Amino acid sequence: MLYTILIYGDPAAIPADFDQDAARTAWMSLTQEMGEAGVLRGGEALEPTDTATTLRERDGELVSTDGPFAETKEILGGFYLIDVDDLDAALSWAARMPNIGYASIEVRPVMPTH
Repeated sequence: MLYTILIYGDPAAIPADFDQDAARTAWMSLTQEMGEAGVLRGGEALEPTDTATTLRERDGELVSTDGPFAETKEILGGFYLIDVDDLDAALSWAARMPNIGYASIEVRPVMPTH
């Protein structure tokens, strides 16, 4: 079954002693473990929200806005797409996210479309 692991964080909640090199190593290690376990189907880190463009249609007209649609403290920083047997397995992987101590990790099943 396919699940997304959505990684949200508040940039203000990053610990003062944050080590970017150690974090990068931890993320790459986890990604490699997922690949070796055969569960990884995709995933990427996302650029900051100030690089986003939100598009919506209002009254038949397309409206483009710089940045995210809603003001929020937590931003979507990245995601994994995994293929595991069940929710418990997906939660097990999600619990291993290196930033779980100061971020929010959402696990959501992918809706079958075919």
